[in-house]
Amino acid sequence: MKKVLTGLIAMILVSAGLMAKDVSSYLYADYKSAGDVKQSLQTNGFEVVGEYDAMGDAKYHIVVFTDDAMKNQASKKNRGFAAVQKVLISDNDKKLIITNPEYFLHAFMQDDYKEDVASSISSKLAFAFGTLEPSADALDDDDIAGYHFMMGMPYYEDMIEIGKGENLLSKIQEKAGDNVVFTLKLKNSTLVGVAMTGKDGESSYIPEIKGQKHSAFLPYMILIEDNTAKILHAKYYLAISYPKLSMGDFMGISSTPGNIEDYMSALVK
Repeated sequence: MKKVLTGLIAMILVSAGLMAKDVSSYLYADYKSAGDVKQSLQTNGFEVVGEYDAMGDAKYHIVVFTDDAMKNQASKKNRGFAAVQKVLISDNDKKLIITNPEYFLHAFMQDDYKEDVASSISSKLAFAFGTLEPSADALDDDDIAGYHFMMGMPYYEDMIEIGKGENLLSKIQEKAGDNVVFTLKLKNSTLVGVAMTGKDGESSYIPEIKGQKHSAFLPYMILIEDNTAKILHAKYYLAISYPKLSMGDFMGISSTPGNIEDYMSALVK
């Protein structure tokens, strides 16, 4: 009997391993201009909510978009970061680099993740942009929701509260000014994308890790919910956005998480 049970357990473990799959963090598509990207998104049922040059470099232009499915999912508490996806128009690579909904929605929706919703969004993107090639950067789908870089590093839920009180959105808009890339109101929260400029900003830390090609996760986002402004911990957000990031890469930008927190916190003071 013991041998039979052992065999059954082994079969279950093998089956689970076979069922698991790698999910790429980004999808590549043929190059289009910014105007054509926005037109393709809108034609296929998406809403463009903002755009900007990541790192202040026109060769890396990002278009931020959403749809009703994303907004409905992201209206749940602590899920607002899932409200948008992004397309990087890379003049440098002559490619479109798109955040993979099946990766980032899984990461940000956690136990509320709906695979059919993510797959539907991916299908709409395929209609918009044609063949979508998965990036080599990927995680096992069983590992995405509970991802952290290593022991002692933050998880998704370890968000940083950067401010509390009323009029948080007004403060961000006033202090960030033109660096506000988008503002998206959800059912019970507001998501704001802010370009991080200055000597410690995107143009500093992204090139340091040679991460320009996969900078589609930008701009950094602030979620305002229940009179609290919070951001994803940079040690989580950078790691989930660059799953091939090495410890050496992380050490090279060791001051970046603190710089991001300081920059964003200053916007709500």
